[in-house]
Amino acid sequence: MASTSTHIDVPHTPEQVWQLIGGFGSLTDWLPSIPGSTLSEGGRVRTLTNAEGETIVERLTAFDEGARTYTYTILQAPFPVTDYLSTLTVHPLPDTGTARIEWSGTFTPTDVTEEEAVTLFHSIYTEGLAALERTMREQA
Repeated sequence: MASTSTHIDVPHTPEQVWQLIGGFGSLTDWLPSIPGSTLSEGGRVRTLTNAEGETIVERLTAFDEGARTYTYTILQAPFPVTDYLSTLTVHPLPDTGTARIEWSGTFTPTDVTEEEAVTLFHSIYTEGLAALERTMREQA
């Protein structure tokens, strides 16, 4: 099983960050590469449309409002992996008014090398967090 993780520190409180990203259906609010998101099954399944028009279906497997974290798995996607499990967490930092957002995932590569799969998801997470930082800066 392969894994990757990345984080970004932003000059916003954890509460401000979680307000934007804490909803399982909120990707379209901060991630331009996901222009479409529909929730089903009581908000536990999201069907996403990426910029290329491809469909990604994900299931929420854990959610903790107090800890500002959620975990999800991919049910269907155009990615060369299986057994995908990812967590998005907002951590408070000692500097008041600053938060660390961490995005991590584990997965089993299929038809690609482990390095290629790790590079793919590390890029998705890094670009996603950069987009989140831009969105928060624009909303400030």
